[in-house]
Amino acid sequence: MPLAISQTVALTLWVVLGLVVLAVVFALIGRWLYQRGLHEPFVVRFVNSVSDRVIESVKRPITIAVLDEVADVLQTGNYTRNLAAALEENRTEIQQMVTEKIKQDPTAGAINYLPFHDRLISEVIETTLRVVFEVLADPRTDELVSDLLRDNITQIRRAVREQG
Repeated sequence: MPLAISQTVALTLWVVLGLVVLAVVFALIGRWLYQRGLHEPFVVRFVNSVSDRVIESVKRPITIAVLDEVADVLQTGNYTRNLAAALEENRTEIQQMVTEKIKQDPTAGAINYLPFHDRLISEVIETTLRVVFEVLADPRTDELVSDLLRDNITQIRRAVREQG
């Protein structure tokens, strides 16, 4: 079934693209004629009005079909694993950034007076990252992200369909 939807969307997009190209060509012809002192011919006005009506009539179904395709892709993503991979890839930079921010923070600046403060900050950051990785690996986090996406996609679909 998704293959049929994709083919339908592709065919519809080709038709719309063809109509848009025709509209642009006729607009250019009309502009050229208008610049030469000729007013826009009836055929150009007619084609422009027909193409505008066709575009208006297929715009909504195409939007809904594309939204459905995007929603299907979004719901199959592994976002928590992707986030964990990005954090792991940038672990050193994150540690440096957090260390800088803690040292620059006026309320946390007092930590600089503690002995071994760099080691203490480093251990806290490392522990925090380890806990974040464990939370991201937990299936409940995947469920949370999935619920979040599902509810947002449902809200977007409802809004798009109600605009019609």
